[in-house]
Amino acid sequence: MEFIRKHFKKLDNEELYEILKTRQEIFIIEQNCPYDDIDDLDKDAVHIFCYNDKGRVAACLRVFMRDPDTAQIGRVVTLEHGRGLGGAILHEGVITARDHFHASRIYLEAQEYAVGYYAKEGFKVISDVFDLDGIPHVEMELVLD
Repeated sequence: MEFIRKHFKKLDNEELYEILKTRQEIFIIEQNCPYDDIDDLDKDAVHIFCYNDKGRVAACLRVFMRDPDTAQIGRVVTLEHGRGLGGAILHEGVITARDHFHASRIYLEAQEYAVGYYAKEGFKVISDVFDLDGIPHVEMELVLD
């Protein structure tokens, strides 16, 4: 599967629509969690995504700078489970944080159940569990060489 990497300003209407549609389907509808998905952070982010053979965004995430040294990865979602898309797109996000943003550290807030998924890419838990929109989360980081 080919990943597309674009800054928000370079996304066309169809790409943005499909990214938001996938995020809504999983984060808001499937997880039954109404929250403000559309925030101003999207505007400063590089969005990484891929399509399936039906023209849907099958996986996506965003990467942006949290501070001068730290990139943040967020809104990591896969529409199709069990195909390895999650690990592959997360790896692309790490590459983007390192090579595009020249970050020395990557931060993310993971749903507690997904800690093992992020740990496979080298992320480590750096906080206690906290509630975010009714879902248990932890802060995680990856220090880049």
